[in-house]
Amino acid sequence: MTAEHRRWLDLTIEDALEPEIPICDPHHHFWDRPGNRYFLDDLLLDLSGGHNVVQTVFIECQSMYRKDGPEEMKSLGETEFVQGIVAQSNSGQYGDTKVAAGIVGFADLTLGDAVTPVLEAHQAASGRFRGVRHISASDPSPDVPRPRPFLENLLADTKFREGFAVLGRMGLSFDAYLYHTQLAGLADLANAFPGVTIILNHVGGPLGVGPYAGKRGQVLEDWKQSMSALAACPNVVVKVGGLVMPVCGFDWHERPMPTASRELAQGTAPYYLHCIEQFGADRCMFESNFPVDKLACSYTVLWNAFKRLAHDFTDSEKASLFHDTAARVYRL
Repeated sequence: MTAEHRRWLDLTIEDALEPEIPICDPHHHFWDRPGNRYFLDDLLLDLSGGHNVVQTVFIECQSMYRKDGPEEMKSLGETEFVQGIVAQSNSGQYGDTKVAAGIVGFADLTLGDAVTPVLEAHQAASGRFRGVRHISASDPSPDVPRPRPFLENLLADTKFREGFAVLGRMGLSFDAYLYHTQLAGLADLANAFPGVTIILNHVGGPLGVGPYAGKRGQVLEDWKQSMSALAACPNVVVKVGGLVMPVCGFDWHERPMPTASRELAQGTAPYYLHCIEQFGADRCMFESNFPVDKLACSYTVLWNAFKRLAHDFTDSEKASLFHDTAARVYRL
């Protein structure tokens, strides 16, 4: 993050609301990219705003892959890298937050049964390894970002599903990141493998760019229908967050000042509250998606927005949304 962006974020400062609520942040990254580093110190600085973050889950982001060795084993470097950060956190020199209490890595499920030794190697690299994220977000329009190269109709691919079955045999979960136009395919996968827990990232990726720009009302209705259908799959849980990403079509990252939590809560409420209504609090978990969402707001403001959204919920529902669902699903 540039010094200029830090100064911009500092234009909107808030105190943490309800700082006593325990939080498990189930979605953040660590990486070292040209001009963009996010390590333990950076995360802890974001956590220092007053929210009670007791543990976190690291989600794969193609970071620190091995330079050499078999192609399918290169992603092991990321799990090893994060396990090193776990050792730092466990030293007690960096506060009480259990950083990366769970680790979600990458393994190419299109290997089919041959993904088994890859997953076993991830488990050997860290006792905190909990599952795999295999991104499948895509759209026919060239104006919609495609985060990773992969087979078309990945979730329906025979070899992919053969590899997906290995997750079930090994008791591992699957993190799914895709767009709202692909949610029917995820429901089909969930129904085909009812024994595998699927964690849908970023409320199913409602699009707001390319052919979807300026069509927020129609996208919202299409997304609602797909999410309601997906909620019928009991093995699917949802990460409630991620809407500040530019691909969703909001302009929060382009404003003269960062959006305050009240407006952020109002803008995201139609999506987040629908998820909680359809899936129930025990199948939903608030997420930071940091440092990606740091493009638009600070960590403190983001969690304040979640707390504003959950203001009228029961204590039990709040406990699920902020901590318990994530801790249960990721077996922390």
